[in-house]
Amino acid sequence: MPKGLLVILVAVTLDSVGIGLVFPILPELLREVAHESNIAVLYGGFLSLYALMQFVFAPVLGMLSDRFGRRPVLLVSLAGAAIDYLVLAFAPQLWMLVLGRAIAGITSANIAVATAYIADISPEETRAQRFGYLNACFGIGFILGPVIGGLLGEYWIRSPFLLAAVFNAVNFALALFILPESRPGEKKRHELSELNPFKSIHWALSLRMLLPLVGLWLAFNFLGQVYGTTWVLFAEDRFDFSPLMIGLSLASFGVFHAAAQAFLTGPVAARFGEQRALLIGMAFETTACVVLAFATHGWILFALAPLFALGGVGIPALQSLLTRQVGEDKQGQLQGVLASMVSIASIFGPLFYSAIYFSTRDTWSGTVWMVTVAIYLCCLPIILSIRVPRPETTPA
Repeated sequence: MPKGLLVILVAVTLDSVGIGLVFPILPELLREVAHESNIAVLYGGFLSLYALMQFVFAPVLGMLSDRFGRRPVLLVSLAGAAIDYLVLAFAPQLWMLVLGRAIAGITSANIAVATAYIADISPEETRAQRFGYLNACFGIGFILGPVIGGLLGEYWIRSPFLLAAVFNAVNFALALFILPESRPGEKKRHELSELNPFKSIHWALSLRMLLPLVGLWLAFNFLGQVYGTTWVLFAEDRFDFSPLMIGLSLASFGVFHAAAQAFLTGPVAARFGEQRALLIGMAFETTACVVLAFATHGWILFALAPLFALGGVGIPALQSLLTRQVGEDKQGQLQGVLASMVSIASIFGPLFYSAIYFSTRDTWSGTVWMVTVAIYLCCLPIILSIRVPRPETTPA
């Protein structure tokens, strides 16, 4: 494995652990600083603010990495994140926490730079596999982060912020001393107007070959929001699961997902091609959703974990297809746009799925899963229409 790829994967794992550390202690921390305020509204606002900052700044960081190189942008964002989490650990007032949360969202937009780095150093035939490694590292981080954060929060409510600062400092050191540059920056001058994030999105949507793939990327990430939004509610209502059982079901989901991303994504894409990998993933995902909609026993949630994990092999394949549509000088900009699409899905997906679930839970709680299947099937014609470029051609 190339040294640069290993450093990026370790950095992404530590970064996702640092992000997950904060989730278990946020409600109590808000109660501590906000006193009589509506905690439910504040908590939702905190999550949305983070996603909004990622949406705005992911294209900006991606473009800056095209201009100045991947390494300098990663270094600045990691240093900023370490300082930000350190300030959050001692912030005495609500407005400081809000500002710190916004800065955390900005610095976490460096995922666009990390994915662009992987695209730089990976030949087309291995990109799907390496994007699978990236997703697996995210999964591992989000499994470990909330557990560690919950344990630390028992001793001091702000201690997870300190550990998140340490993780980002370690990331900074790795990038500074070990990470080689994957693509030197351009020396020509650029206008500030080029950093407009909406200009990048307009650029992506104006490319005929890129438009349907970006639409699929947004749709698949939007569909992925159904799990985080309704899994806990569905398990409580349908199977009367306790918090422990819900946690175990989520952990099994995460473990199988990480394993599938690390070990199956590459072989499936190499054996069948990215387009068929998309179809295979969608087939597993829709089958699992249909079974879950009609499930009558709680053990089925655990039995379906491998099936849902196999459904995830399509996302890295789609990301690999997207990277083949633009030149090397636009990879950072493209990954910034894709990260923005993920943020849009994170903002509106939970609103959509919670509305569907709460409006149908008293009649049939499985409705939300069948709605998910219906949306997937609407994507099928777009997937079938994809024309994969020949290996010898380089898109403009």
